[in-house]
Amino acid sequence: MKLLYQLNTAFTALIVVLMSFTAFFIYSLLMDMLIQDEQRQLKARSELLVNLINDPGEKRETQLAQLLQDRNYPILLFNKSNDQIVFRTLSRETSFSWMENYEEKWIEEEVWEGQSGKYVVYDFPINSNGDQIMVMATPLNDLQSVQTEFALRMLLIFFLGLVVAIIISYFLTRRLVTPLSRLKQEVQKIERRQFHSVQPVQASGEIKEVEQSVREMAAELSRYIHSQKQFFQNASHELKTPLMSIQGYAEGIRDGVFEGQSAEKGLNVIVSETERLKKIVNEMILLAKLDSSEDVYHPERTDLINLLQQSKDRMIPLAKERQVDLKTDFDSSFYSIVDPERVLQALINIISNAIRHAESEVSIHTDVGSEEIIIKVTDDGEGISEDLLPQLFQRFIKGKEGETGLGLAISRAIIERSGGKIQASNLKEGKGAVFEIRLPRKD
Repeated sequence: MKLLYQLNTAFTALIVVLMSFTAFFIYSLLMDMLIQDEQRQLKARSELLVNLINDPGEKRETQLAQLLQDRNYPILLFNKSNDQIVFRTLSRETSFSWMENYEEKWIEEEVWEGQSGKYVVYDFPINSNGDQIMVMATPLNDLQSVQTEFALRMLLIFFLGLVVAIIISYFLTRRLVTPLSRLKQEVQKIERRQFHSVQPVQASGEIKEVEQSVREMAAELSRYIHSQKQFFQNASHELKTPLMSIQGYAEGIRDGVFEGQSAEKGLNVIVSETERLKKIVNEMILLAKLDSSEDVYHPERTDLINLLQQSKDRMIPLAKERQVDLKTDFDSSFYSIVDPERVLQALINIISNAIRHAESEVSIHTDVGSEEIIIKVTDDGEGISEDLLPQLFQRFIKGKEGETGLGLAISRAIIERSGGKIQASNLKEGKGAVFEIRLPRKD
């Protein structure tokens, strides 16, 4: 069943249940309300009759009889001291039954039973001695007729209200479900990888948040698939180049094209390209393991300042070779739960990259805070081209001095696996690039 119909069914069922309880409650209270209202009217009639009875005029009995006959009041007047009926408009059996059982049964009751049915009554003494009791009554059937008529009208109103509520519910739920249907169509576009065809959906509230998440997911999937395609293209190119060199020299040596020193040179190229190929494959495997859940990352409590010092010591030969001054500004110890070997590898990759692109100077600066450490590696080279900057940490993205194009990608994977962040930018003043690494404190 579609969501639209499910919501309408649920809303209709809720309205029916609520209306049923309301109708039952009102119907139950209606008779009590009618009885109380009828007793108030009987009391008003009784006061009129008492005034007429107490009128000292000579014709009061004639007027009283004429009034009772005209109004057709069910009435009983009796003397309880001698059990005599003074006046009645009820049947003989009902009148004597009420008089005889008045004090034992009916005196505190609102509804009395008679020969022809039940009556709503109001009884009161009409003299100072209290021995003459007047009972005024109304047949309960009259009130039940009013109750039935009211119930029928109430059912009609409830039915019309239910129809109107269902119509309003249909339009409201349709307005709610329409964005979901549109969102379903956009998700199907993502399923068919039509990422550029995904359109915004007009919605609000949680549906709007889901719609934004879906569009962000589509953009991220598009970038991921694009990077994967680019990765395979670059990987195939990087692997193809050394393989072609190895194949060319190997075939030349086999066919006797290269002899003597040329053959020895060819063998050296084969060994060099094999080492390069091995390095590329090992780095690709490491990246794959870092991205997966394989057990290649072993965190432990580590002093990051000590790792920085080790990475600096290992980069001194490269810095001297390129005539680059390596400056450091380290703070006190800073401990975190990381894999020391992997983080050291990431730091070496970042620092060596800076040395290769620097003209004369590379500086390593740390800023230790209460929650994290910020490591900045700055060089005075040409900086990073604006086209290369957004994809600098992707696989097989190389600059002028790049080797395999995997070093920065590996560094980012290690830093993020350590719970940190890494970003690169160009210096605003002067020339050069800066790599900023943030790692959290985890004592």
